[in-house]
Amino acid sequence: MNHPYESELKALKRSGRYRERRIRDSSLIDAASNDYLGLAEKKELHLKACETLSHYSDHAPKASMLVNGYHPIHAAFEEALCDANGFEAGIVMGSGFNANIGLIEALVRKGDVLLMDEEYHASGVAGSRMCEGEVIFFPHNDASALEKELIRFSGKRVIVAVEGIYSMGGDLVPKAIIELAIAHEAILILDEAHSSGVIGKSLMGTLDHYEIAPTPLMIKMGTLGKAYGSFGAYVLSSRHISDYLINRAKNVIYATAPSLYDTARAHHALEYIQSHALELREQIAIRQRIVYDVLGITCAGLIVPIEIGDNREVMRLQEILKKETGFHVGAIRQPTVKKAILRLIARVDIDENCLRDACERLTQIWVK
Repeated sequence: MNHPYESELKALKRSGRYRERRIRDSSLIDAASNDYLGLAEKKELHLKACETLSHYSDHAPKASMLVNGYHPIHAAFEEALCDANGFEAGIVMGSGFNANIGLIEALVRKGDVLLMDEEYHASGVAGSRMCEGEVIFFPHNDASALEKELIRFSGKRVIVAVEGIYSMGGDLVPKAIIELAIAHEAILILDEAHSSGVIGKSLMGTLDHYEIAPTPLMIKMGTLGKAYGSFGAYVLSSRHISDYLINRAKNVIYATAPSLYDTARAHHALEYIQSHALELREQIAIRQRIVYDVLGITCAGLIVPIEIGDNREVMRLQEILKKETGFHVGAIRQPTVKKAILRLIARVDIDENCLRDACERLTQIWVK
C-alpha cells in the first residue's frame, strides 16, 4: 500500500480542488499576498531589525516563553502594541493560526458557550473543536441572531469570536456586534488579522475604526505576517486575561517563543505605520476608489473578492491575468470558500495605473 491516499487525491483533481505549491514568481505584480502595505519589501525594516538584534548576544528565542525564551525584544514589542492599541497586556505568539487555536482552546471551558461567526477563520474553527464548552455558529455578521443567543445563554460565561475584516469576503464586522458583546458582558475575541494596519484613523484596526475603547473583556488577536510585513502574531487583552493565557494557553506554554528577527521587524513596522498613517490611509483610499470605479466593489479594507463560482474557471482567469497583465491574484476554491473566488489584494505599493489596467482587463474576461 504505497499510495494510501491515491483515491482522495484523484477526487480532488476531478473536482478542480487539487492544490500545489509553486515557487513565487518575483516577475509578477503581487496582488495575491496579504502584504497590504508593502512592508515585507521594505529593506529599511530588514536593516533596522538586524541592527536591533546586533545589540544582543543571542539572536534566537531558544525556548518557550515560560522556560527561558522571553526576550527583551518580545517585551518591548508587546509594550509598544499595548500603547498603540490601548490594552493593558500583550503576548507575542508564533502565528495567527496557533494563536486562534491556543486562545479558544484555553478560554472556552466546560459549561461555557462559544458563539462564533460562521465565516470565522479555519484556525478558530479548529480551536472550537478542541474546547470543552458548547459551540454555536451564528449567521455571518448577523447582529440580531447573535443577540438572541446572548439572551438565551444569559448567566453563563459566553465567548464571542468574530473577525474585524473577514479574510475571504473582505467585509467588516458590524459595530452592533461589538456593542452587543459589551452590553451582555461577553468575552469578545476580535481577530484583526486583516484589519490591523488597514483601517482606523491610526490604522490600528476595527476598534480604532469604530472609535471603541477596549474593555477588560476584549481580546484582540493580530498577525504580523500581513500588514506588518513580518511573521508571527500577538494577543492583546486585560492583565487578568493575559495572566490566564500565560498559564493555560498551550501554544504559549509548550511552543518555542516567536522569532526575535520577526518580532523586531514587526516592531519597526509598527513604528513605520504610526509615523506614516496619514499617507498610508490616503494610498488605501485611492486603491479602494479604483476598485469601486472599475469593478463596482466597495472594500472595507484592501481585499477584493470576485465571485466566480467555478473552481476551474478561477484558475483559468488567474492564468489570463498573469500572462496578459503580469498580475498575480489569488484563486480561492472550495472548501476555503463556499463558491470559488478571485481574491485580488489592492496593495498600496501596486502602481495605481497598473491596478486600474488589471481591473479593467478583468471586467473583459469575467462573465458575471
